[in-house]
Amino acid sequence: MLIVHKYGGTSVGSLERITNVATRVARARDEGNDVVVVVSAMSGETNKLIDFAKYFSENPSKREMDMLLSSGERVTAALLAIALQEQGVDAIAMTGRQAGIKTDRFHTYARIESIDPTAMNNEIAAGKVVVVAGFQGINEDGSVTTLGRGGSDLSAVAIAGALNADACEIYSDVDGIYTTDPRIEPKAQKMDFISYEEMLELASLGAKVLQNRSVELAKKLKVKIVAKSSFSDAEGTVIGEENKEMEEVLVSGIALDRNQARVTLRGVSDRPGIAAEIFNKLAHEQINVDMIIQNASNDGTTNLGFTVPQSELANAKAVMEAFDHDIGGMDFDDSVCKVSVVGVGMKSHSGVAAAAFTALANENINIEMISTSEIKISMVVAEKYAELAVRTLHSVYKLDQ
Repeated sequence: MLIVHKYGGTSVGSLERITNVATRVARARDEGNDVVVVVSAMSGETNKLIDFAKYFSENPSKREMDMLLSSGERVTAALLAIALQEQGVDAIAMTGRQAGIKTDRFHTYARIESIDPTAMNNEIAAGKVVVVAGFQGINEDGSVTTLGRGGSDLSAVAIAGALNADACEIYSDVDGIYTTDPRIEPKAQKMDFISYEEMLELASLGAKVLQNRSVELAKKLKVKIVAKSSFSDAEGTVIGEENKEMEEVLVSGIALDRNQARVTLRGVSDRPGIAAEIFNKLAHEQINVDMIIQNASNDGTTNLGFTVPQSELANAKAVMEAFDHDIGGMDFDDSVCKVSVVGVGMKSHSGVAAAAFTALANENINIEMISTSEIKISMVVAEKYAELAVRTLHSVYKLDQ
């Protein structure tokens, strides 16, 4: 078998932990597998490099930032290769460029366009473990690019797809995907299996185990992901294609996203194109709009509400103030959160939304906004009720059993 291992920053956060990773990789080799390893920078290293850059400039060149930040992963890759060699495992470290990863031209948030696996395949054929620096590639100009936060997951999935690997094992400090955050609900259960669609929803809704772009790519390339812990030998959670048996499970998980803010616009001129103007302006400023609610027109005006990430609220406020001639008044609330119910079983079961609304009402939790998809129900509630809402929904769908 050919297996891709990916180790996150906490898994390689010290020299002792890199030794532990080397031992784990060596064991996988002893079991008869070919192994390619993708590594992140040691935990805290990326932030340290950002602080170094900000010492000189508050707005450093994105090209130079990519040169700087990509070094963290290269350090880890080289150290792990050395550690493996000392354990008697033939290993070679590669940068993203050496591994054949080509991206578009965008610095700090590049997208992978192609991977030429020739160099990796040659080293695998020679009996070596290939250790690739994640989070990076090279563009057509020959410049180093990085893939954005969590980009090492993306590197690992893309490499697994390019090599036709049997599995891509993502190692972190948690031993799988849980029905909700165990820090909020101690009764949360680890799932043995979850579909790409469900994992994509959970990742985009705030679950931090996997980066959503990597799940999206895994679905496209049909790469089987296994989320595991580098600190235990627990089986982990398999992320793969949906099957009919999954429809018997009503709900798979509850997600919580605290990084939410609500914008309410009152007395908006009810004329054709006003909504397009507002949201085009927000899009131009790279502000991510999530839920949107518009009330029926009244006396030539309407009310419009939407949510944005808390981190983008100040920018959204500035954009909205430019529409003062079309908006009677506006409110901004950053004391809200989004709690979501996710499950492919919703496709074939009725009453899922009613159960959620009833359960929250019984706890006197007011739902401020609602959005739904085929496998998701998201609700905006006051942030002070965040954990109560999660525990309530986790219980009503019997996820603790």
